[in-house]
Amino acid sequence: MSKKSKPAGIQWLKKVEEHDYPAAQSYLLLLYDKKQVKQFVSRLKAADVTQFKSKDIFRASGLSLLGVSNSHVEKDSKKIRDGKALSPLLLVRDPLHGKVIIADGYHRLCAIYNFDEDAWIHCKIV
Repeated sequence: MSKKSKPAGIQWLKKVEEHDYPAAQSYLLLLYDKKQVKQFVSRLKAADVTQFKSKDIFRASGLSLLGVSNSHVEKDSKKIRDGKALSPLLLVRDPLHGKVIIADGYHRLCAIYNFDEDAWIHCKIV
């Protein structure tokens, strides 16, 4: 599906799915020590859901866009086409490196960007 045939709108769950927090923790443990990761996850759980544009999250993260041929991106793209709600992303600010870490939701972000780079992404950020 090209950007020209984007769905009516991205649907979002009101809350982050519980299994996303352990996934974020697993990824963050590659970058930070256990104590810091525990604090990040605790703060993410308590944070309110907010929104940023997908293109801005990509710019802040410094990550590249995964193609629609990636199986996880493909799965999330199907959810979007089917009107199924997505879990908000989990983001951590890394001021030392001037980046935003996508602790969970990278594939969802890539899938959404493929539909609409200006889409508003629901996320929690600490």
